[in-house]
Amino acid sequence: MPILPKDRDPRLITIRRGGTLTDGNHRLLAEWALQCAEHVLSLFEDQQPDDSRPREAIAIGRAWIRGEVRMGIAHQEAFQANAAARGMPDPAKFAALSAGQAVAVAHVAAHDLGAAAYAIRAAGASVPAEDAPEARSAERRWQRSQLPDAVRELVLDDQQRRNAICWHVFDG
Repeated sequence: MPILPKDRDPRLITIRRGGTLTDGNHRLLAEWALQCAEHVLSLFEDQQPDDSRPREAIAIGRAWIRGEVRMGIAHQEAFQANAAARGMPDPAKFAALSAGQAVAVAHVAAHDLGAAAYAIRAAGASVPAEDAPEARSAERRWQRSQLPDAVRELVLDDQQRRNAICWHVFDG
């Protein structure tokens, strides 16, 4: 299921690509997405302690924010984190996919919601089914508490717009 809409929101496209997103706000979205992924990363690392690809993706994402690596490197790192997810149980799989989405924000800012959505899914999948709604809700609340003021309204609006294609994880 795609998490990116067919019609891209110009607020999530950088100015140099014809949108209205500033470089500063792009970096804020990237950092928030990386925080979301890092918050659930232990769900992957507990299953695969010797596989550092999702953690490395998060580190590359932060290096991109600091201007130390080019967008293309960050984009390629997303594929590595996604590959780590293959064949894993849902909590670990979703945590690795969250890291992949987070580092992909360097390439397409709208991947920020993918990182958040997969982190929420990871949290829900990590507990018994009867506890999943509360785990998802707690993760969603934590994520929203981490949103920088400069992009808060944009992210919350985008969550409403894309909730249906993001497995309805932003409800509530």
